[in-house]
This record gives sequence, structure tokens and C-alpha cells, in this order.
Amino acid sequence: MRRSRSNALLLLVALAAAAPVAAQSVEGGAFLLLPVGARSTALGQASSADGGTTEAVYWNPAGLAGMRHGEAAIHHYAAFFGSGDALVLAVPVPAIGTFAFGAYIVNYGDLEVTPPGGGGTVPIGRLSPRNIALSASFATDLGVLSAGITYKLVQFRADCSGDCTNVPSAVGTTHAVDIGVQAALFSSPVVLAATVRNLGFPLQVNNRAQADPLPTRVVVGVKWQVVRPALAGEALDLTILADLETAVQGDIQPAPLIGLESGVGDVVRLRAGYAFVDAEARGPSLGLGVHVGRVGVDLARTFYATDAIGEKEPVHISVRLAL
Repeated sequence: MRRSRSNALLLLVALAAAAPVAAQSVEGGAFLLLPVGARSTALGQASSADGGTTEAVYWNPAGLAGMRHGEAAIHHYAAFFGSGDALVLAVPVPAIGTFAFGAYIVNYGDLEVTPPGGGGTVPIGRLSPRNIALSASFATDLGVLSAGITYKLVQFRADCSGDCTNVPSAVGTTHAVDIGVQAALFSSPVVLAATVRNLGFPLQVNNRAQADPLPTRVVVGVKWQVVRPALAGEALDLTILADLETAVQGDIQPAPLIGLESGVGDVVRLRAGYAFVDAEARGPSLGLGVHVGRVGVDLARTFYATDAIGEKEPVHISVRLAL
């Protein structure tokens, strides 16, 4: 994918939409706030109290403790600024907990490098900006409480090929953790959750003076099965999820996130949500989940409340294989 300079400016707008901050503050690794997983995206990103799939790696690692079997999954999204892909493997170990490993890359496309000073329009090189996050997670069930942790190696790369005399390559690497808990209220259909995401060291690309803090977020949430699934799986159920997301730094208002899910058993699931994030990327979302045998496919589409940040709204697809 090639991009012009105008599209490069749109890229910057996309990153700002993903991590709105105060004028005096800049967050590094803004891609860590982009939603991963079609299920969670369709639920308006209200997923801190959800779990049971590999998507929990990116929302609340405590949700991995509820996995009944292993899972390999690919989570993909396409947006106007590029695309994102996450490959995740989760393996529950009886009487110990669930281990999960993930690789997540955001590809912003290739930018053509032209001669400086108006020396021509023929490309002489190509700049390829990427964000990468490698993760390792563990979660365990402690009875009423489940707890989990995810370690992340976070990297920004801008690799240049060809004549890159005036556009040198750049690499910035840092480390972060996500920590979360979930608590089931005994036999009630309510799950409470709390998680801290992206807690780590600043992302430094050029020098220490330009290091930017990661977009650390504190999230509390609840999941309520209003209508529980029937034992025979032949009647509709209904689940409501709600999160409140707060930034640790910057002048960012707390963001309510709301999601609804219904369906008959695991065969077909319908989802909807709304992300009230303090950004141009706020808006509703819709999704569909289909499960046949060992394979599950989830789809989601978000709809921005404004058309100021791009001509292509994100489409998410997740493919999961039970192991």
C-alpha cells in the first residue's frame, strides 16, 4: 500500500483520534488504544468484565482464566490509516491457569520518498512505518476472583529502503504490562472487573528528551446476564456490559463504554455498542458472531459520530479455532 503526503497527514490525525491528550501532553504508542478483536469492538469496547476468548489479552488478562479450552485466533481490522493484525494462542493448563502469547502489528502502509528541494517527483525510496506489540499473558482462577497479567514489548519502527539519506530509519522500543481482576458475585449473573492497561516506560524514538509516556488507562466494568442462557440453548439470552475508562495523565474525560449481546446458544450472536470516547472516533458499533464446530467467526463495524477523521470506517474480523 502506497500513500501520498496528504494520506500521511491523515495518519497523524488517526493516531490523535486513538489517543486524545491535552495540548501540553503527548502519549507514545497510541496504537495500543486501537480496539483489537471483532467481538470486543462490536460491544463498544466494553470488555473488561468479559472473557473466555483470546481477545482478553488486549482488554483484561483476567478474562483468560475463564477459557475452557485452548484457542488460536487471528484478529484483523482495516481502517483508513492502515490495517492491524493480531495472532494469539491461548492454552489453559488444569489446576494452574491459562497461558497466552500474542503478536500484534499495525501497518500504516508505505510512504514514497522523493528527492529533497523539489528535485523531482520520481520516488527514490520507501518509508514503512509500523507498530509492533509482542505479548505474554497468564491468568488464573482464585475462586470468586480471577486475576491476570500481560507483559508487552512495544515497538515503533520506520524502516526506509532505497535512497534514505534525508529520511533515516527510526526504532523505538519500550515495555509495559496490563494487570486485571474479575470477580463473580457468587451465584448472581453479575461480574465485576478492574484493569490497568499499558503501564510501563515511556516510548523513546530519538532521545530521552523526546520520550513520550504510554497511554495508561484504568478501567472498571460490569457484566450482567439479564436473561441467562437456557440449558437447552433454544431461547434468547441477553447480556449487558458497561465500562468506565479513565486516563492516568492528560486532560481526558472519563469514557463510558456500553455493549449488548444476545443470541441463541453459541451458533449465532448479535452485538451492539457505543464508545463514548473523548475523541473523533466515538460512535456506535454493530457485530455478528457465528460458531460452527471448532471454528468461530466474529465481524464488527464501527461508525464514527463525525466524518472528520477519514473516509473509511474500521471493519474488524476475528477467526477463532478451538484446540
